[in-house]
Amino acid sequence: MPGVPETRASLILRLPRTEDAEAWREFVAIYEPFVYRFARRSGFQEADARELVQNVLLAVVKAVGRWQADPERARFRTWLFTIARNQFLDLIAKKRRRQPVRSGSSSLIDLLEQQPAPDQLAEQLALEHRQTLFRFAAARVRQTFKPTTWRAFWMTSVEQCPVEEAAETLGLSAGAVYIARARVLARLRDEVRQMEDDHAL
Repeated sequence: MPGVPETRASLILRLPRTEDAEAWREFVAIYEPFVYRFARRSGFQEADARELVQNVLLAVVKAVGRWQADPERARFRTWLFTIARNQFLDLIAKKRRRQPVRSGSSSLIDLLEQQPAPDQLAEQLALEHRQTLFRFAAARVRQTFKPTTWRAFWMTSVEQCPVEEAAETLGLSAGAVYIARARVLARLRDEVRQMEDDHAL
């Protein structure tokens, strides 16, 4: 996926400068899909998921100037998760006030009893974030490998295809498939680690 934005420490430090439109474009490109997918997986309808995304991004705009890179304090990711969790709970509370619970209703209110506790919510956000990092890392790393090498990795690691079957499909030896998979996995680990390190501010 060309043009995938990088999650860099320098990007985070540029956000308080509201005139830096490029930094905000990159930030939104990274985090809008992350928050949206989290909301949809949590059972939100399309409009509610979009509202949550908007609320989270607005809260970040208002608060990012007060956040400081400090190893003794929470990492940026933890700070962002706290904002997302609070906006998630606020939106549910707002819906509860606006919509009385009716028997047989299938609205967002029906999800209230199924929603996780705040600590479970943080775990879900962290999982969604790791998946987002994997998607960005995979998009970047894929461009650096030959299509057959990438396909060998994808078939055996993601699609869980047996190595022998992948080798036959791709016209490779089983050994070549193992090597391809190991090379791609190593690069992916490095890429994700770099993104996490950049994001650890």
